[in-house]
Amino acid sequence: MSEVPRRKAWWRARALAPYAFIAPFFVLFFVFGLFPLCFSIYLSLHQWEPAAGLAAMQWVGLDNYHFALTDPWFHKSLFNTLWLAVASGLPQHLVAVPLAFFIHIKLRRSRNLVVAAYFVPYITSSVAIALIFSTLYSKDFGAINAALEALGRLPGVGALLEGFRPDWLGDADWTKPSVAFVIFWRYIGWNVVLYLSALQVIDPSLYEAATLDGAGTWQQFRHIALPLLRPMMFFAITLTLIGNLQLFEEPFILIGTESGVSQSAMTTAMFMYRVAFSDGDFGTASAISWLLFLIIAGLTWANTKLFNRGGNGHGAL
Repeated sequence: MSEVPRRKAWWRARALAPYAFIAPFFVLFFVFGLFPLCFSIYLSLHQWEPAAGLAAMQWVGLDNYHFALTDPWFHKSLFNTLWLAVASGLPQHLVAVPLAFFIHIKLRRSRNLVVAAYFVPYITSSVAIALIFSTLYSKDFGAINAALEALGRLPGVGALLEGFRPDWLGDADWTKPSVAFVIFWRYIGWNVVLYLSALQVIDPSLYEAATLDGAGTWQQFRHIALPLLRPMMFFAITLTLIGNLQLFEEPFILIGTESGVSQSAMTTAMFMYRVAFSDGDFGTASAISWLLFLIIAGLTWANTKLFNRGGNGHGAL
C-alpha cells in the first residue's frame, strides 16, 4: 500500500474512533431502552399471550385502551394511586421545607449527622422497610397496637382508646393510610436533603440584612427562604408526583398480591402487573402503562403551569 492510501486510512480510522468508543452506549440504549419502549406501543395495539409466541399476536387496535378505560378495577386502582400520591406526597413537602430551614438555621454543627439520619430510610431496601412495618402494623403482636393498649391504661385516655386495635394492613379503612405513612417516612429525608441543598446557596447577607431590619425567624422563612426555594420546590414536587403515581414496591410488599381488602391499596402499577403476569394479557397491560404515562405527563404539565404562574421566585421583605 502506498503512502497516500495508508495515510487516508489512518485519518479515516482516527475520525471513526470516537464513534466506535461511544457505540456500546447506543447499542445498549437501543436494546434495553428504545426497543422495549417502541415494542410496548406496538404491543398495546395487539392481544398477545407470551406463552403462545410472537406469531399469536392479534391486531385489536385501540380495543385494549377502551377496555382499560371502561374497566372499574382500573378506575379503582387510579383512585387508590391518586389518594396515596396526595396523602403521602403533600405532607412530605409541608414537613420537609420548614424542617430543612430549621436544620439550616439552628443545627449548624450537627447538620450532617441529622441529615444522614433522615436520609437513611431513602437508601434502605424497600423489602427491609416493608418487613419492619409489617411487624409494627401486626394486629396482635405489633408495636403500634401494643403502644395503643398501653396508652389505654392511662387515666382519662382509656375511654378514648378502648377497643381501638385496628388491623392496619387487613382493614380496608386503614390500609391506604398505613401505606401512605410508610411512603411519607421513607421519602421525607430525600426532600429534606433537596431543600437543604437549596437553602445553603442562598446568600447569608440576606438573612443578616433581614435581622438588622428586625425580621424574626418566621419572617425570614416566609419572605426570604420560601420565595427563593421555588425552583427547588418545583423540582422536588415534580419528582414526588412522578414517583408517587408509579407506586409499586411499598404497597406490593406490605399488602401482597391481594392488594388489601377489596383491593383498597391496589395502585395502577400493581393493577398493570396483575393484568400482565396473573391474567397473561400483556396487550392490555401495555395500554395501561401508556395511559398512566399520559396521566403523569398531564399532571406534570399542570404542575409546571402552576409554578410558572407564581412569578420568578423572588420575594421582598
